[in-house]
Amino acid sequence: MAGDIKIITDDSFHSEVISSELPVVVDFWAQWCGPCKMLTPIIEELASEYKDSVVIGKVDIDTNPQSAQKYGIISIPSLLFFKNGQIVDQHTGLLAKGPLKEKIENLLNK
Repeated sequence: MAGDIKIITDDSFHSEVISSELPVVVDFWAQWCGPCKMLTPIIEELASEYKDSVVIGKVDIDTNPQSAQKYGIISIPSLLFFKNGQIVDQHTGLLAKGPLKEKIENLLNK
């Protein structure tokens, strides 16, 4: 994983996401998920591009099932967009860099 991506666990979810002063994009993923692996380089690029304005993190649903269950994640990859601890947008499935960047820009402007 690139250095700008936060690895979020069930234990750190509240402090890293809900209590974050910056908007947060959370990628729920798993090692065995092909589309998740395709999304990772896009997430890594955007994490370094937005490192000063948005927290981008990944939650491995296999090792952190409570967070996935709490937010009703049934398909992966699933992206949740948080601002002030609230979900303001979400997307399930692979997303190209352009549309994902647009969602991040919308998140910053909410």
